Amino acid sequence: MTETPAAGASPDRFAGRAVVVTGAGSGIGRATAIAFARAGARVLGVGRRPDALDDTARHHPGITVLAADIRAAGAPRAVVDVAAERFGRVDVLVNNAGATALMPLAEADARRIGDLFDLNVTAPSLLAAAALPHLRATGGSIVNVSSTYGHRPLPGAAHYAATKAALEHLTRSWALELAPDGVRVNALAPGPTESEALTAAGLPSAAVDQIKADEASRIPLGRRGRPAEIAAWILRLADPADTWLTGQILTIDGGLELL
Repeated sequence: MTETPAAGASPDRFAGRAVVVTGAGSGIGRATAIAFARAGARVLGVGRRPDALDDTARHHPGITVLAADIRAAGAPRAVVDVAAERFGRVDVLVNNAGATALMPLAEADARRIGDLFDLNVTAPSLLAAAALPHLRATGGSIVNVSSTYGHRPLPGAAHYAATKAALEHLTRSWALELAPDGVRVNALAPGPTESEALTAAGLPSAAVDQIKADEASRIPLGRRGRPAEIAAWILRLADPADTWLTGQILTIDGGLELL
């Protein structure tokens, strides 16, 4: 399905700027890569599935893709090096790639917990560290994609929520640490959004459908989010015109946080 353009994405909003988006093969990552490209940026979309990345790239000629597992040793540095070599600069890093897992405490095990933190916390940290010299040079920004469950309880999936809470605290700490360098760091915390995350977590289709219906019924605005709606706010957080915005966690969840 073709995503509609992100609201407010003018043709030249990010002209001349280079953006790295992880998890760009589907959902929020795909919508974000497309939105940045439509706003004039040169985009490196990163993900593990070459076919899915190719589908993303077909939406706009400004999108270049790289198949990589950002958890692998040396991968974060390699991703940033590819972007810098192709574009000559890096202005924005969007740490969107992540995984969810339903894991009641009684079923928790070290491997699954470690896998969640590797992808949702460690990989974004190493990507940010690798991109930092370039972001300092361009006065760029980092946008981390958290979740409304990064700051509210999620029974049955507490370890996933904990990874997002960690990412939010990293966002605030990095914002203070990097402010003297002119590098802004913010995060977006979406509520339940249409994506392949539940299927990727290994849930059967009937369970996925039931979870989606249950989530929609709890959201005050009555539906799950759309990837393009989330992408629009990622662009706003990264907008080079927003020079005084840093260390913020913006929740976009249809009012779910209010309950």
